[in-house]
Amino acid sequence: MIERPRRHVAAEREACVVEVTEKSPPTLFHSGEQFRLERLPVGSRIVYPPPPLKGLADVDAAIAAALDSPLGMDPLDSLLSPGMKLTIAFDDISLPLPPMREPDIRSLVIEQVLERAYRAGVEDIHLIAALALHRRMTAAELERAVGPRVFREFYPDRLYNHDAEDPDGIVHLGETGSGERVELSRRASESDLLVYVNINLVTMDGGHKSVAVGLGTYGSLKHHHTPHTMRHSRSFMDPSSSELHKSASRQGDVVEAAVPIFHIETTLNNDTFGGPLRFISKPEARWTPREQATFAAIKRTTDRMPAKLRHDLFHKQYAPYGVTGVTAGAVNPVHEVTLEHCAAQQAVQVHGQADVVTAGLPYVCPYNVNSIMNPVLVMCLGLGYFFNLYKGVPLAREGGVMIFTHPVTPEFHPVHHPSYVDFFEEVLTETRDPMEIHKRFERAYAEDEWYRHLYRTSYAYHGVHPLYMWYWGAHGLEHLGDVIFVGGDPEACRRMGFRRADTMRDALEMAEQVVGREPSVTHFHCPPLFYAEVAA
Repeated sequence: MIERPRRHVAAEREACVVEVTEKSPPTLFHSGEQFRLERLPVGSRIVYPPPPLKGLADVDAAIAAALDSPLGMDPLDSLLSPGMKLTIAFDDISLPLPPMREPDIRSLVIEQVLERAYRAGVEDIHLIAALALHRRMTAAELERAVGPRVFREFYPDRLYNHDAEDPDGIVHLGETGSGERVELSRRASESDLLVYVNINLVTMDGGHKSVAVGLGTYGSLKHHHTPHTMRHSRSFMDPSSSELHKSASRQGDVVEAAVPIFHIETTLNNDTFGGPLRFISKPEARWTPREQATFAAIKRTTDRMPAKLRHDLFHKQYAPYGVTGVTAGAVNPVHEVTLEHCAAQQAVQVHGQADVVTAGLPYVCPYNVNSIMNPVLVMCLGLGYFFNLYKGVPLAREGGVMIFTHPVTPEFHPVHHPSYVDFFEEVLTETRDPMEIHKRFERAYAEDEWYRHLYRTSYAYHGVHPLYMWYWGAHGLEHLGDVIFVGGDPEACRRMGFRRADTMRDALEMAEQVVGREPSVTHFHCPPLFYAEVAA
């Protein structure tokens, strides 16, 4: 791979933070399955994502090199032998976002692992989608992840979804020094070698979190998916400051002591919009007249399009990501390199916090791929993910305001999100406090037999999942003085305890009631994904 001259990279990084002037064009805001153009106050800052790094020229060669020269472990070939039990686990449909164009990097890695296993005479091979408490992947989704050749050979008997509620398929490995229970897939725990194939979309992913969470159970996840842990994670994108990651790492140590694991982590660039839409990733001031006309036509078309057709159109979008790194071997040295690759693509230095932070929430999050973004997921995307896309300190100051654009439509996928409906209608009408929800409702939702049945046999998220998504925003709820949704459904916003406004101007005036007149404003221009390294 040919590196770009460092001076060009530095110049592009400096251009990621831009001040709004009287001559600045309107700013693009995502708003679910539509777009908005908003004029921000003069003097506002806009933080843009870095431009995409160049992908690896030969991905297959990079995979082979990683398997031949792993970090902290012997080459993969030397770990394979006839008669052994080999399990290959891989990240589920929640990564990457949006889904990548075929071939999926997981399929390329899995094919090379299988080729080596066959040469070594390995016959007992299973492939497991590491779902944790997410919904099961459909046959078509599994095929897209592993590729048609692997799918035809292994599905359904030897390619399947992890079942965190299978009483015969789970084993108890022990407890951490902090008393955290560690439970894992029986097939994985009894394997002579477990190979984990990861896509590290953001710095929150990968490492010990892959196996301990992805192949774990409610009994193990409940130790770190708590309001207390979420409130004391500063932030999810900085594992060294995240109580969630510290707990998962303690569990991971127990898993690594019991199971031989060969980790393969991959990173992608942020080339999210392909072809004629690639300009959406650029600062608006750099759009050409042709690109301006293209955007106007897209906005006009999507605004007039029936909601269902618009939904189908957005969810058929696939990103032309380039692969920026493939690293294999032992968990800690591999993940250190992975974090460096993520930072090279995503980190933007920002000086100082803001009174008000604005952001446009897109149509997709980890939990509505090929599905519907319900109000609880909107809350999680805004306060759980966008708020936490930082290192150092949050982009919004303590007591500050975040303004999101999203319709917050009170619509739920009946198959994927049954417990979300009940959570929204029953729990949020009684309390919004994460700690009270945890104490009063978690056990009932986690142990409900109907939710458990739907998780195991249909395509439903685990019964406890909506509570976890609410906890995910606990730090943001505690830190911020107000949250406002521009264009949000009035009843859905009220139910969740948020204010709403018809226009961005109205929202900024409402924010002044909380932070004072003439506030400092920063717009977080995401997607594509990135994070802000904020120095107070």
